Amino acid sequence: MSQSGGTAGRPEPKTVAAPPGGVPAGVVRYGTAAGRWVLLATIGGSAVAMLDATVVNVALPTLGAELGANVSGLQWVLNGYMLALASLILLAGSLGDRFGRRRVFLVGVAWFAVASLLCAMAQSVGQLVAARVLQGMGGALLTPGSLALIQASFHPDDRGRAIGAWSGLGSVAAAVGPFLGGWLVDTVGWRAVFFINLPVAALVIAVALRDVPESSDPLSARRLDYAGAVTGALGLAGITYALIEAGGRGATPLVLGAGLLGILALAAFVLVERSSDHPMLPLDIFASSQFSWTNVVTFAVYGGLGAVFFLLVVQLQVSLGYSALQAGTAALPVTVLMLVLSPRAGALSQRIGPRLPMSLGPVLAGTGIGLLARVVPGASYATTVLPAVILFGIGLGLTVAPLTTTVLAAAEDRHSGLASGVNNAVARAAQLMAVAVLPAAVGLAGDAYDDAAVFTAGFRSAMLIAGALVVLGGVIAWLTIDPKLHDRPGAPGPERATRREAHCDLQGPPLRNVRG
Repeated sequence: MSQSGGTAGRPEPKTVAAPPGGVPAGVVRYGTAAGRWVLLATIGGSAVAMLDATVVNVALPTLGAELGANVSGLQWVLNGYMLALASLILLAGSLGDRFGRRRVFLVGVAWFAVASLLCAMAQSVGQLVAARVLQGMGGALLTPGSLALIQASFHPDDRGRAIGAWSGLGSVAAAVGPFLGGWLVDTVGWRAVFFINLPVAALVIAVALRDVPESSDPLSARRLDYAGAVTGALGLAGITYALIEAGGRGATPLVLGAGLLGILALAAFVLVERSSDHPMLPLDIFASSQFSWTNVVTFAVYGGLGAVFFLLVVQLQVSLGYSALQAGTAALPVTVLMLVLSPRAGALSQRIGPRLPMSLGPVLAGTGIGLLARVVPGASYATTVLPAVILFGIGLGLTVAPLTTTVLAAAEDRHSGLASGVNNAVARAAQLMAVAVLPAAVGLAGDAYDDAAVFTAGFRSAMLIAGALVVLGGVIAWLTIDPKLHDRPGAPGPERATRREAHCDLQGPPLRNVRG
């Protein structure tokens, strides 16, 4: 019998195979060469997915002009990707837990690279949206795996710092996306924002094959939940289609039918998961109130972020006359602040508990988003854009790592892939809903991005709504998050304090469950 890092009582991920270097899962230390290689592969993999969630935004006006897209078409360029990501990420998390997290991660990176090539070669909006859906499928396979590999690979004492580095550097990729996209659009062309993924994917695959330990959940079911995957995807797709197309088409029978289909499919998804003996989403994972509330906070925060990343770079180009590169550069302070603050916020959360940073961070970020409503034609970058972006970046840097750590700490280690998948699905669904709902709600439809006055009016309203939503996430965190959740990495919430599971060693499954 052994106890490691305060995690006795719950089974650790099973090591399936070690890389050629011989480092098994669960013992990699932060700051070592082995730890740096694991971080390079996992951060690189998640970075390409996060990067493409934002790098395309700055190219939207150019895409609209070259491919003849209206606002609805531009929404689908973003939401085609996020829809596939959100719909399949739960299935991908369970695939990793069952068949090997590194294996599924590698398939996802390769898939993502091929889909990126198809995006770069698209000749119409329809082709681009279809390729973006395929790209989102690859992102779904690699995103939960990247975080689950960190959780499974690192020693329990180092997981907080490793997750902080992962969330910080990975989020930097999302934040640097507008800058990189702007530079590529202005110097090479919009197709380059997809070609850039190919060399990064090749590097990630090479490093992961050589240096990342394999791990899986020894208790996972062997059958896949096809019914859950289909009903979940149909539910999100139907609702998203209805919300996007309602802005341009109105309440047509097709729009209403798609919305109704989506609602019924999501209801069926809940019923399927409740009755299945091998559910894609075991509903008992929400028995942890900390896990549930952290995902509520995630939905509020990432909903606001989705609106900002969609609309800000377009507003800077349409209403302030910025070039694509200038619009992308305007967000660089967010990148710097995320890089500096996220690892420190992760360590702080592990030391003092997650409630304070998860509360203060969204309040600051939401206030910064609200200040972006002042970005109107003629506004100065130094006095209007920069202060809002700095406040937004500070808040985001304080929020992301503690939120991620809390989600994983509130779930059992053997469910790390599932917990990561749920949280990522919630984040992407929130962004999906924001991009689908907010433009129409504030009067941005049709060719609104061609009219600076119309776009500015809608942008200001959207930023105020998005800022309030992010602040609400901070308030919810203060009211619901347990400040003592940091007592030990991967610690269960108070509601599971009476459960004790005896286990043999790091690689072995539990010997028995003891109910107190």
